[in-house]
Amino acid sequence: MSLSKNASADGKTLTIQIKGKFDFNLVQSFRQAYAEVGSQTEKVVVDLRDTDYMDSSALGMLLNMKKTLGDSVSSIQISNCRPQLKKILQISRFDKKFDID
Repeated sequence: MSLSKNASADGKTLTIQIKGKFDFNLVQSFRQAYAEVGSQTEKVVVDLRDTDYMDSSALGMLLNMKKTLGDSVSSIQISNCRPQLKKILQISRFDKKFDID
């Protein structure tokens, strides 16, 4: 499991990509990934393309990120979800709190 972050060239989009398991072991690195969001950042994308597994601590981390960033970003998007992860997010009603594709 690993996490990487990448800012777009114009600084308006921060992408956090999670590979492998999205669980409690990523708490610190996930928090650090969005801790330095600047005033120019408008959108945060959590890319789950290479994520195999997500547990309840991952859901908590997403909620905490949303709470921490508040209105400082206009959009938080969860992208490239595998079907089983999308189902977890929908059952948890995260589709009401985040843009999910």
